[in-house]
Amino acid sequence: MGAMNALLKHSAHRKRGITMSRKLLGATTAMVLLGTLPALADCPVKVGVLHSLSGTMAISETTLKDTMEMLVDQQNAKGGLLGCDIEAVVVDPASDWPLFAEKARELLTVQEVDVIFGSWTSVSRKSALPVLEELNGLMFYPVQYEGEESSKNVFYTGSAPNQQAIPATDYFLEELGVEKFALLGTDYVYPRTTNNILAAYLQDKGIAAEDIFVNYTPFGHSDWSKIVADVVALGADGKKVGVISTINGDANVGFYKELAAAGISADDIPVVAFSVGEEELAGLDTSNLVGHLAAWNYFQSAESEMNDEWVAAWKARMGEERVTNDPMEAHFIGFNMWVNAATAAGTTDVDAVREAMYGQEFPNLTGGTAVMLPNHHLAKPVLIGEIQADGQFDIISQTEEVPGDAWTDFLPESAVLTSDWKELGCGMYNTATSSCVQIKSNY
Repeated sequence: MGAMNALLKHSAHRKRGITMSRKLLGATTAMVLLGTLPALADCPVKVGVLHSLSGTMAISETTLKDTMEMLVDQQNAKGGLLGCDIEAVVVDPASDWPLFAEKARELLTVQEVDVIFGSWTSVSRKSALPVLEELNGLMFYPVQYEGEESSKNVFYTGSAPNQQAIPATDYFLEELGVEKFALLGTDYVYPRTTNNILAAYLQDKGIAAEDIFVNYTPFGHSDWSKIVADVVALGADGKKVGVISTINGDANVGFYKELAAAGISADDIPVVAFSVGEEELAGLDTSNLVGHLAAWNYFQSAESEMNDEWVAAWKARMGEERVTNDPMEAHFIGFNMWVNAATAAGTTDVDAVREAMYGQEFPNLTGGTAVMLPNHHLAKPVLIGEIQADGQFDIISQTEEVPGDAWTDFLPESAVLTSDWKELGCGMYNTATSSCVQIKSNY
């Protein structure tokens, strides 16, 4: 418990459902009845899977649906949960952002699921969020995001900006000597918010505003010639240029291709991406990407006994060609923490499970320990990998576990905010006024 206590102390020091569930049994009651009742919950326990199986996001999200089904099967092989089998209830929001709200409501009111694992983009999460808060549902969100949020009804098992974007920027500054930055992103909430944070952070580090080039392109953008020319021109004075990419999906292919066509190698202008992982690389010609970088909290190439077992189990189930990736690890950690929390609480009731989640520890796949913090974020290591010709990553940098921060220190309006659902009961607490700004996540 040492790691947990240290991280909880760090998190607290750094910034100063009344509805009864159909499954509600108190932990004490559960212990009393354990010897006489075969089950401590209505069976089966239902796990909602809210991931797109069609549309533009299906390539990424179908893998997470497959992951959840594997995790459920593995847990059922261990005896299920609270005396019950677990059933995965799968719906398809079809990459349609409003449909995430509709399908979340269906899972909670029609299917009566006990928990939801789902969403990918921040748009889909923010679509489902009001429904989760209205109905007191619980969702585990597995993908890196822009921060600036902490809902009572969401556990953010992907990375916050201080667990991916900031460490990647530090690597450029400290290890590669980058002096000018191109912040290139797809035009939606995650890149814009993340790049606002990075621009402020870089200026705090002494990088002049005129040495930061920011550009946004629409989804599926294909003509990169002018943007690449602008990036190259940034280094006309001889200063080292680096690209921090929040470009989404297939648009990456055209960008890297254009860089190569311009004769620019990873040594000339390194690129670090936050949305390029094993799953994306599996379907791409990687010849133009070799040597460039990505920052995540997990890579398939991580060396640990648990990861060896995870990768082997995945490939045995899905086929040798299927790869593992970072959001899969987030679901792996989140699901196992949820199982352990429900077991400790003796119920799948959302409020009881939420309380039991704080301080949960579970081995991550990189050899360390994930810890759930009172701000609903994990402590996770930050990994930087270099893209190889086979679509895997050579891990060139790995930190100790970094506590996820819901509210960035690098935007003045956010620096005074903290999240602590365990002690303060608030995800948006102003430390300057010692007051809870709001409970519901309409931000």
